[in-house]
Amino acid sequence: MSEVKLTAETRTEFGKGAARRIRRENKVPGVLYGHGSDPLHLTLPGHDLLLALRTPNVLIALDIDGKSNELAIPKAVQRDPLKGFLEHVDLLLVKRGEKVTVEIPVHTEGELAAGGNLLEHVLNALPVETEATHIPESVTVSVEGLEAGASILAKDITLPKGTTLAVEEDAVVLQVLASQAEEAAEGEAAEGEEVAEA
Repeated sequence: MSEVKLTAETRTEFGKGAARRIRRENKVPGVLYGHGSDPLHLTLPGHDLLLALRTPNVLIALDIDGKSNELAIPKAVQRDPLKGFLEHVDLLLVKRGEKVTVEIPVHTEGELAAGGNLLEHVLNALPVETEATHIPESVTVSVEGLEAGASILAKDITLPKGTTLAVEEDAVVLQVLASQAEEAAEGEAAEGEEVAEA
C-alpha cells in the first residue's frame, strides 16, 4: 500500500469558470468528504495527482493550506473524455485503522489448458473490505490448466490478512469460455449425427 503526500489548498470559488481557471494553472479541483464533516473544496496539483492515481486505491496524505493533515482515498475521478486530463476528483476522508470498502484489481497468471479457449473477466475488480491504510494494490489468481466451462468464484480467491469480501462468496470473478472454433466443430458433429440417424 503506497502513501503519497500532496499539498492542497482550500478554494472558495465555484462553478465552471473557476474550475477552468484552476485547470489552466495545471491544477485540479476536488472535494474532500466523509466522517460527517462538511465537504471541503480543494485545489490539488495536477501532475502529482495524475501520478498518484496510477496506483489503484492510493492512500493520499493531504497537507491542506499548511495547517492540517488528512488521509484520503480517491472515490470518483472525472477525466476529459477526449484528452484524458483530470477534470475533478472526489476524495474520501479516512482514519488510520478504520475499515473501508474498495474494489481491487484482479490479475491472472498461468496458461489455460490447450484449445484456444478464452478467459472472461466477469469482475475486473473485486469488492473488498479492508483497513484504510493497508489496502491491497491487487490480487493475483492462477488460471493454470483451466478448461472450458471452469470458473473462479470470489470465495476461491486468497485475500491478504485483514481483508474480507464485500461481494457474494459465489459471485463469478473469472470464467473460461470455449473457443468459437471448438463450438462450431461440436455443432457440425451434432448435425452429422442427426443426418446419419435420418
